[in-house]
Amino acid sequence: MHDHDTSDRLASYADVLAGELPGTWTSTHLTADDKDDLADLADRIWDLDLVAASLAEHPLQHAAVLSRPDGAQLALLDRHDGRDGSLLAAVAPRALPDEAYRAVPEPNGIALADDPFLSAEQVAGDLLARYDRALAQARHNALDGIQPSQPDRVVLTWQPDGSVATAPADNRAGTILLAHGFIQDPHSGIYRLEGDDTQAQARALREIGPRLDALGIGTALQHPAARTAPTSAPASMPAAPAGTRTPTARTR
Repeated sequence: MHDHDTSDRLASYADVLAGELPGTWTSTHLTADDKDDLADLADRIWDLDLVAASLAEHPLQHAAVLSRPDGAQLALLDRHDGRDGSLLAAVAPRALPDEAYRAVPEPNGIALADDPFLSAEQVAGDLLARYDRALAQARHNALDGIQPSQPDRVVLTWQPDGSVATAPADNRAGTILLAHGFIQDPHSGIYRLEGDDTQAQARALREIGPRLDALGIGTALQHPAARTAPTSAPASMPAAPAGTRTPTARTR
């Protein structure tokens, strides 16, 4: 098979896969002409296992990148072991510092079969679930004193400037946060509710509690200086706010 045929096949597979994954995903294709983008992508592959071993032997010549609005990305790569299918890897967010990845388990990539419809189920139940957990923990690590959110609980943390910040584990909570005045950083994925208008801020925090609870998601509100575990009380009663890397070299 010619290189351009292989490249087109990968791009087509990625388009179908993006449409089958939970949430909203878009697909872009990087070719051999996109050398800088391919180098950056290879540097951010969040893997110390199957995909890292493949990249060590076979530098990227092309790839497909699946992107979600919250900044999450997945990279679809060729296999080079003589088997059909492809490799899918999580991509580390560009904006987070290396320190944010410490003690965060790598959401190592997986091998996919030729059927993108069946693969979507595999991705959603395995890689994507592990990736979302790792993203939430890394994003929280980037904010001093914040404990990671979980799929069933959103941890909201007061910041020194009076804002409230959080990094929910999935898009279900993110949609509600955006609807109540939170603004998401497009690079780090962290959601922040400014505190310039304390009444509006308190009202937003009261309103998100019941909406999250309806999805089976609890809320916890904490101060970054706290050393005890945050309570599981709903956020409806807010307290007053206080006035050159390689995939195997990055410590996570």
